[in-house]
Amino acid sequence: MSQNSIRVSPEDLRQLTTALFEKAGTSRQDAELMAQLLVQTDMHGVFTHGTRQTPGYVRQMLDGQVNPRPTVRVVTETRTTRVLDGDGGMGHFPCYQGTHWAVQQAKEYGTAAVTTYNHFHFGGAGKYTRIALENDCIGLAVSSHRFNPSPENPVWNASGGSPISIGLPSGAEPDLVLDTGATFIDWDEDHFLRDPWPFFKSLGLGAVLQGLGGILAGIYKPEVQAPQSRWLSNQGGFIAVFDVACFMAVDEFKKEMDRYMRDARNMQPLPGEERAELAGSVEWQRERDYARDGIPLTAEHKQGLADLAAELGVDTPFE
Repeated sequence: MSQNSIRVSPEDLRQLTTALFEKAGTSRQDAELMAQLLVQTDMHGVFTHGTRQTPGYVRQMLDGQVNPRPTVRVVTETRTTRVLDGDGGMGHFPCYQGTHWAVQQAKEYGTAAVTTYNHFHFGGAGKYTRIALENDCIGLAVSSHRFNPSPENPVWNASGGSPISIGLPSGAEPDLVLDTGATFIDWDEDHFLRDPWPFFKSLGLGAVLQGLGGILAGIYKPEVQAPQSRWLSNQGGFIAVFDVACFMAVDEFKKEMDRYMRDARNMQPLPGEERAELAGSVEWQRERDYARDGIPLTAEHKQGLADLAAELGVDTPFE
């Protein structure tokens, strides 16, 4: 934590974020949901997709780019699938709603999946897989944004940097949660010529996520693009849920996951790291630390929220 950082309690940050979204024109219920999801993302240390995004989201609503009062609509459905239209609003709304529906259906039928489109950013992918984990399910969440590849650009740009999260529940140990982007290495031609495989793998993963979270989701439908749409509805999502109990006893699965997580922790850490940890463990510890000590906000993060609050006449918990 840098010298200029401050700590803010999760509840204070939720109240501030709720008030800011209400000023943007959202309903109280939707404002509280946005605050809940963004603060939850901060609690896991994924600050790039948490409350730091609030000023951008709110200003886009105030500027008429994002619908502040969307009505999420079910376009088509079967017993185990749904397509949700986000009505030009934030992607958090249809994806949160869709994930809960998918969990409900997976508990009855074993697996379920939803796609979402006609919405803006859906935030960090991990918050949707964690909904599945809370219900003894495995979750997968991906998103993609609409773009038109230029023939002048290298094919590397076709990966799009889409996010992906896969979560598997554990018992006493932290859940195993991958929460990352498809592009995990910066383009460097010299590096590519020396060792091309990390670039091919990143491009391959990114292309698959573009297909699932974008093309399959329907973000290229003409009606969700300008000039037919007034909203910046350029993103989509794909979320799938699998009930562990349909594959093996939940207690047995969690016991084996715990064993795996403990065994991995007893291995040698990666160079430069103090501990050997798998995906999800660091986020698990941060959530507990931040609940006790407050969420750390950098000077830039704090200032962004403070400036927006001053513009909209909202009190802040900052000193």
